[in-house]
Amino acid sequence: SSHLQKKRRAATARRQHLKSAMLQLAVTEIEKEAAAKEVEKQNYLAEHCPPLSLPGSMQELQELCKKLHAKIESVDEERYDTEVKLQKTNKELEDLSQKLFDLRGKFKRPPLRRVRMSADAMLRALLGSKHKVCMDLRANLKQVKKEDTEKEKDLRDVGDWRKNIEEKSGMEGRKKMFEAGE
Repeated sequence: SSHLQKKRRAATARRQHLKSAMLQLAVTEIEKEAAAKEVEKQNYLAEHCPPLSLPGSMQELQELCKKLHAKIESVDEERYDTEVKLQKTNKELEDLSQKLFDLRGKFKRPPLRRVRMSADAMLRALLGSKHKVCMDLRANLKQVKKEDTEKEKDLRDVGDWRKNIEEKSGMEGRKKMFEAGE
């Protein structure tokens, strides 16, 4: 059994090692991704936002402000359009996911109500118009022959066993049995 325990411990240790290796790999991947995003952001800003040089005169400053306002408006419109596109895409994704879900047949079952139903009604529901067999339970009962009723009558004549026991119990019963024995 110690061999088995050693084997188990080795497997557990290996599993732990693999887990930590995978986590380490994931961490480095996430760091790489973040660095790449930062580089991308810097490139975008360098391209779209040249360094700001403030002009000296009031006239030039006002012109710069107008330009900046126009730029802000166009960027805002772009952002709005992108948001709308994103919402539309998300909605499409949701609809497609729902379709997939429905196609797989993993829809929620509606709560079923209990319904009292006769055997005939059940067969009619299952077989439709093909249902001809009548499940009249009384018709399927076994016919009782007259001889059987005679036997039962004999049994009834023997009487209730409780009365017999009561009659034979106690001193009175013993006296009767003694007299009957004579």
